Amino acid sequence: MSISRRSFLKGLMVSSTAVLVGPGLLQVAEAAAAETKGTWKISGSHWGAFRARVYAGKVQEIKAFEADKYPTEMLNGIKGIIYSPSRIRYPMVRYEWYLNREKSDTTKRGDNRFIRVTWDEAISLFHAELERMQTQYGPWAIHAGSTGWRSTGQVHSCGNHMARAIAMHGYTVNKVGDYSTGAGQTIMPYVLGTTEVYAQGTSWPLILKNSKTIVLWGNDLVKNLQVGWNCETHESFEYLEQLKEKIANKEIRVISVDPVVTKTQDYLNSEQQYINPQTDVPFMLAIAHTLYKEELYDKKFIETYALGFEDFLPYLLGETKDKVEKTPEWAETICGIKADDIREFARSIVKERTQIMVGWSIQRQQHGEQPYWMAAVLATMLGQIGLPGGGISYAHHYSSVGVSSTGAAGPGGFPRNPDKPQNRIHKNQDFKGYSSTIPVARWIDCILEPGKKIQTNGATITLPDLKMMVFSGCNPWHHHQDRNNMKKAFHKLETVVSVDFTWTATCRFSDIVLPACTQWERNDLDLYGSYSARGIIAMQKLVDPLFQSKTDFEIFTLLARKLGQEKDYTRGKTEMQWVEELYSDCVESNKANFPMPDFKTFWKEGFVDFGKGKDWTRQADFREDPEINALGTPSGFIEIFSRKIDRYGYKECQGHPMWFEKSERSHGGPGSDKHPIWLQSCHPNKRLHSQMCDSQAFRETYTVQGREPIYINSDDAKKRNINDGDLVRVFNKRGQLLAGAVISDNFPTGVARIEEGAWYAPLDEKIGSLDTYGDPNTLTQDIPTSELAQATSANTCQVQYEKFQGQAPAVTAFSGPIEAS
Repeated sequence: MSISRRSFLKGLMVSSTAVLVGPGLLQVAEAAAAETKGTWKISGSHWGAFRARVYAGKVQEIKAFEADKYPTEMLNGIKGIIYSPSRIRYPMVRYEWYLNREKSDTTKRGDNRFIRVTWDEAISLFHAELERMQTQYGPWAIHAGSTGWRSTGQVHSCGNHMARAIAMHGYTVNKVGDYSTGAGQTIMPYVLGTTEVYAQGTSWPLILKNSKTIVLWGNDLVKNLQVGWNCETHESFEYLEQLKEKIANKEIRVISVDPVVTKTQDYLNSEQQYINPQTDVPFMLAIAHTLYKEELYDKKFIETYALGFEDFLPYLLGETKDKVEKTPEWAETICGIKADDIREFARSIVKERTQIMVGWSIQRQQHGEQPYWMAAVLATMLGQIGLPGGGISYAHHYSSVGVSSTGAAGPGGFPRNPDKPQNRIHKNQDFKGYSSTIPVARWIDCILEPGKKIQTNGATITLPDLKMMVFSGCNPWHHHQDRNNMKKAFHKLETVVSVDFTWTATCRFSDIVLPACTQWERNDLDLYGSYSARGIIAMQKLVDPLFQSKTDFEIFTLLARKLGQEKDYTRGKTEMQWVEELYSDCVESNKANFPMPDFKTFWKEGFVDFGKGKDWTRQADFREDPEINALGTPSGFIEIFSRKIDRYGYKECQGHPMWFEKSERSHGGPGSDKHPIWLQSCHPNKRLHSQMCDSQAFRETYTVQGREPIYINSDDAKKRNINDGDLVRVFNKRGQLLAGAVISDNFPTGVARIEEGAWYAPLDEKIGSLDTYGDPNTLTQDIPTSELAQATSANTCQVQYEKFQGQAPAVTAFSGPIEAS
């Protein structure tokens, strides 16, 4: 092989430079670039507000917004999201589907083989499939209602854009409920009159002033308050800091009812009441039994504010058909707490003012409605509902609930519905007897068992025969259960469309993939503080959209153009005109109480501060006058017994709270002989669900041998010859995965944790394939909580694990697709 002298010298110069400019000099060069001033811009996220220094068209540095005194370390992962190797660079179509469309081999879905297409072709394919579905089948064949946590920002809210554009085309199947709180938000309107799970709670200053005992029931405040639905302020941490001091001074007692030592317990140095997993209801029933038998409960409060206590008592006392009295001795054999300790717990919480704070985790189990209902019964028996620092909350761990609200109005969002419904392309509303709305967690059932009739919240619905799924900024291959069952369902679908900025498993199992940009590659605005409404934050575009990605606004405007509806879709406004309009509407709404600057000033300064809010006690008005300020229950009172639910005749959710055995339960329960370990798949400590899992450098701060950690007890590890840092195969009859062992006695024997949101990374698309990274939903059950909510039961899950032997396969989750030509 001959080369010219010029080419030889050019190659020599390049290689010599590589030797001379070694790692040390490169680091100096990077440091010099970092010292360059650049331009500082402000933006926001679920992890908080921040300022970013942009230089040479790239985000060089991120620092927390100065108003955030308790920023989360997850801000360090934002650059890794923008510049992730997992970014979707171009419109892509699954190769086999591109060749054969709806006749493609759907068992190949998930094989990660895609072909690059132009934006015009991708949108044309998307539009053509919507047309085919509406004309060949009807609105019952398309589900475009699955949504998730989306990126922050009101103009570019991805679910709103998807809903608006597709509604302009025709009707589709929608959903009700969500994965986070499905059981809780369904049962609580019957009991306390609202969903409760998203309700503002008693202000922290009033709790700190008046509470003597705080019970954290399955509730990890410190971990979960790092993130928020809108741009998070982290103001709750100021009060947690004060609570820590009060605990040290023995002014407040905090008890964490949980199988594990939580991050909150570690931080506060509070007490723990260990409980066997999924046995909250027997413990609660035994507490109620003690309060009743020892006449410690508030009879007058129950007589004044509640209904149904007399209907509940026969069950509690064992006078009904089960003939089991719910004594502490009965509960001890199930929940693992000694009978005398149960009695002492009951006596202690009734002595003085007690605030019960319930987490969402205990309703994400089979019969998840029951612990929420029973917790409300306990709070009613204590008689402190409506008192500052007393009663019950189901949301203090969420989005800084408990931080006093200013009452200011936030910016609205991009409209979801078409402005002119009569202009909808397909007006067909005939669902052929199928239901047009389904419980959010039952869409896989629709695909696998179309036509099946199920009960849900007092209604009978018929599962539609779904043929096409559309997802936008939503990753159901993270939040749904039982991956191998999902594979079976996706083999039946004809078309799957995903709009996202990163190659999630949902995108890998799709046919058409459209690249959205991240929230930091567009202009927007957001409410600062979901519940405190502390202010309005500008989300200034940091860099232009990378590769061929587009904003949600642009993507669905392209689809609307195909429909001939572009003008109606955008209302003739650009992105920045929408930002300004939402801001102007906010100014108008707040003009009486919260004067705001003009838009130009706001955009330059980046933030409008509404100040601090006023303290507030939840349900104080109801306590003051239950007739005038009635609850939203059928009776207007707290319903310990619900005649409405009782009339439904459900087997697994009857007229009052009850203990139901689980299909799988550790510590001697069903399934524990073969799979003895209860698997927790709770909200992660260093992600927001699956968001930020693709941020490579930040992910490497917690992974073990490149895998998601599994937290296990030292005795359990020793029995299996597992050392800290080993790879572990975790398995049950539903699937298998690899994870990295982290040994910690914060986790008791028989309990392990793999945090949800870990990206699914199967070796291949085949059913039963080993997950190479560690997604716990490879192992979880896809069963409903009950006939009432039909919600997720992810925490009813038993597994076994063993030390992994042999050569570990490479992780498949975080690279791009295999590009066919």
